[in-house]
Amino acid sequence: MIEAQTETSPASFMGDLKDALRRSKTVDGYDYTAKKRYYEPAPAGDFAEPFHQVVASRRSVRKFTSKPIPRAVLDACLDAALLAPSSCNLQPWEFHVVQSPQKKAKLVEACMSQNAATTAAELIVVVARTNNWRKVARLNISQWPQPRIPKHWQAFYSKGVPFTYWQGPFDAAGKVKKAVTSVLGLFQPVPRGPFSHQDMRIWAVKSTALAAENLMLAFRAHGFDSCPMEGMDERRVRKLLKLPADAEVVMVVGAGERAEDGVYFPRVAFEREHFVRYQ
Repeated sequence: MIEAQTETSPASFMGDLKDALRRSKTVDGYDYTAKKRYYEPAPAGDFAEPFHQVVASRRSVRKFTSKPIPRAVLDACLDAALLAPSSCNLQPWEFHVVQSPQKKAKLVEACMSQNAATTAAELIVVVARTNNWRKVARLNISQWPQPRIPKHWQAFYSKGVPFTYWQGPFDAAGKVKKAVTSVLGLFQPVPRGPFSHQDMRIWAVKSTALAAENLMLAFRAHGFDSCPMEGMDERRVRKLLKLPADAEVVMVVGAGERAEDGVYFPRVAFEREHFVRYQ
């Protein structure tokens, strides 16, 4: 009884209120000024040279040898893809590894029978999902990597995420949020979306593309190569994999061992000044 009274006391209520107000200054409600919080120091060592070798040697390979990719390597590369950053750790991606001979033949055809598809040891369809956030939000709560999930993260995934990512029928909820945000944005910085199903598509594809890059760099690090293909019949790919309505096919990644003539031309690189602005 004494503990219950303490939890609901005016002093405790005021403390919780002050804490909530302080947290409201950040998008995720995290108290970045707290002295007692989790710290993860960067690993010791200099990884710059091998990392740049992996990045620089990654090429879009158009022709592969017949050498298979060991399952352990394939799984390790997919695990690396899953370590990519994503908005609110909602991981809106799926990787469909098509290995059935019948399905693979149809997928090759849907990829216009280009060499990168016909010769690939593995074909992986990279898919963005706009409705998976509910499931992954629950996973963030149930699989939190500490004995107890902090109260503000529990609230964030159970209440904040649904408020942010649910747009309602015909984007009705999104339109209300957009109107309110437009007013609030006159006085303070505010997140400008997502406010529609189209916004959700862009949101999901952005994070999924990051994971796809992780996948391709991982293949290169393991001595294999890849080719991201957008030249495909997305409708046929969706039908082949029986993808749900909220699925967006981002690309098909062909992977395997690079053939001697697998890279068709030298890399075309441009000066940094064309793309980088220091302001």
